[in-house]
Amino acid sequence: QVQLVESGGGSVQAGDSLRLSCAASGRPFTSYAMGWFRQAPGKEREFVAAISWSGGTAYYGDSVKGRFTISRDGAKNTVLLQMPSLTPEDTAVYYCAFQYGATVSTEAGKYNGWGRGTQVTVSS
Repeated sequence: QVQLVESGGGSVQAGDSLRLSCAASGRPFTSYAMGWFRQAPGKEREFVAAISWSGGTAYYGDSVKGRFTISRDGAKNTVLLQMPSLTPEDTAVYYCAFQYGATVSTEAGKYNGWGRGTQVTVSS
């Protein structure tokens, strides 16, 4: 089983940056893809970004494409989400998730396990 722990959330002003981190443990880090999703109050869970087990393929949601960057550090078993130029619309709980195998999905239902989430609040 894989355990995920997110960190790096917080309260910032519009235009600021945050870097979220997801530490994975329990199974070899290279055996699964990783993704970030977010959920704002009253809204459905939204795909943010995902990266393949090798780090060679990445996908982004339309609302963050060209702004956020996902990466993974195999030596530290960690996935990072760089979030510059934050806006109030980025306010949400951000969740890290893993998906076994080589497929990288943008659908939450395809992921096999989740972290507990980290809150990001952006004030105008």
